[in-house]
Amino acid sequence: MSTVTVIKIGGSVLTGAAAYARAAVFVEGRLAEHPNERLVVVVSAEFGVTDRLLASALEIASDPDPATLDLLWSTGELRSAALLALHLQSRGVRATALNVHQTGLTEPDVHAGPGRMAIRSLRLSSALARYDVVVAPGFLARGDADAVVSLGRGGSDLTAVLLAAGLGARQCELVKDVPGHFSTDPNVDASAAHLPVVDFAQALAMADAGCDLVQRQALELARDRRLPLVVRAMDSPTRTIVSLTRTERREPRRASAAK
Repeated sequence: MSTVTVIKIGGSVLTGAAAYARAAVFVEGRLAEHPNERLVVVVSAEFGVTDRLLASALEIASDPDPATLDLLWSTGELRSAALLALHLQSRGVRATALNVHQTGLTEPDVHAGPGRMAIRSLRLSSALARYDVVVAPGFLARGDADAVVSLGRGGSDLTAVLLAAGLGARQCELVKDVPGHFSTDPNVDASAAHLPVVDFAQALAMADAGCDLVQRQALELARDRRLPLVVRAMDSPTRTIVSLTRTERREPRRASAAK
């Protein structure tokens, strides 16, 4: 029986046309390493696209309608999903791309805030039965009256964790432009030490201190669903595993924010 792993590839990695080809090589390599896996690859919009779309909206309207802005934003993630799927197909990988509604993430009440999700995974599971890789847009879900709603900055991390939890995935990998967590910001401190393992309490404390490597809400949900996270870069074997402590593993599962 195939296992499922969810891999999120962020906008800081998808930096241009060549980056999609590199991402396809990376995903193909993951399949070669674990041929019995099926992969759900959650993608963000290409680097800078979300900000450019917002700027375009503000040129037209000083206070854009939020629902219309979410619809505009969705074009960035959909483009990334289609482009990566095309690159994978060109390499002979059995891959397909899904749209926002096909992923099965539904926000029952848009006023409740992101994370209160229902997951209807029938279409996604059906795609995984036919393809080795399913590419899905991050950052987005289906809201009231089938509207497209966004999940806030860093929402692709949340999408990946929600899908991984809903599919019973063995883990969720978050591919960033740095190979995991460090003791301090490696971009400003050359002596920053890489942290190969951190628990969720440590990761949440770092998020509260200003580290935006992983969205806080995604960390909370992964903790509550006991879902290990692997934070890594595409081109490095170095990574950070974020998981429960041994004591937490023996405790009863907490109530999850996702429904």
